[in-house]
Amino acid sequence: MYLAMNRFAVKKGQEEAFEAVWKGRETRLHELDGFKTFHLLKGPEAEDGQTVLYASHTIWNSKDDFLAWTKSEQFRDAHKNAGSNKDLYAGPPKFEGFEAVSGA
Repeated sequence: MYLAMNRFAVKKGQEEAFEAVWKGRETRLHELDGFKTFHLLKGPEAEDGQTVLYASHTIWNSKDDFLAWTKSEQFRDAHKNAGSNKDLYAGPPKFEGFEAVSGA
């Protein structure tokens, strides 16, 4: 199992707009081999008092399945408008990838 996660610092007051972008986009993840699930998570207000933390994560059968997604037409389609929402963020997303070593 492989978990791919992006963490976002969203400017305070832009939470609804950020969530609308994610809820309204067509990811086509279900078309890819090895895709299991996707979640967008809302976290707490950051210590700076200026941002709210979010994380998106996908679960894949393997890291290779995830890497295939990043090179796919579906990935390009899902991210084609990403630059038009820069005003919602307090910086670029931070990617983290994890391979399972144990689980139930």
